[in-house]
Amino acid sequence: MNRLLKLAIVALVASCGGGSYKAPRNLDNACALVSERPAYFSAMKRAERRWGVPVHVQMAAIHQESKFVGDARTPHQYALGVIPIGRQSSAYGYSQALDGTWEEYMRETGNRRAKRNDIDDATDFMGWYMDGSSKALGISRWDARSQYLAYHEGRSGFARGSYRSKDWLVRVSANVGQRAQMYRAQLASCGRT
Repeated sequence: MNRLLKLAIVALVASCGGGSYKAPRNLDNACALVSERPAYFSAMKRAERRWGVPVHVQMAAIHQESKFVGDARTPHQYALGVIPIGRQSSAYGYSQALDGTWEEYMRETGNRRAKRNDIDDATDFMGWYMDGSSKALGISRWDARSQYLAYHEGRSGFARGSYRSKDWLVRVSANVGQRAQMYRAQLASCGRT
């Protein structure tokens, strides 16, 4: 095998591995987003069919959590401003799921090979979590604002009302609710409902 052919094979294999976790170009237009990343829409539709959580609610929560960056992580924390001491939390991937909650999801669903940086698994996780919040707390699967509060604070935190003392979180959840409604209208306008 000549050297050029070997290099071409290595380049081809390298381009297939790892995946690109960059955000789509236009996060403010649901139609452009699903046109650019049809696999995202397919994954969200599957989660919607399985768990009953609408695509626009999933989209708004993923936008808030990771801006659709598959390998998103929380920032590092530093002691004395320069010594790295770890990340703020174990949140990772599209859904920013924590280690413990992700393990619970894998156990309960039997999806032992699930990966937080895989859009199919991340949307299924989000649907699973929001379905659980609907059953445990009576939150409508269509209520993006309240679902986000329960997602961020955990179900017991939501039940205690821990978010009430966090004005910033109340504002963020309102933004998630508004974005969900914007995404819903946009998806209807391009026939993606």
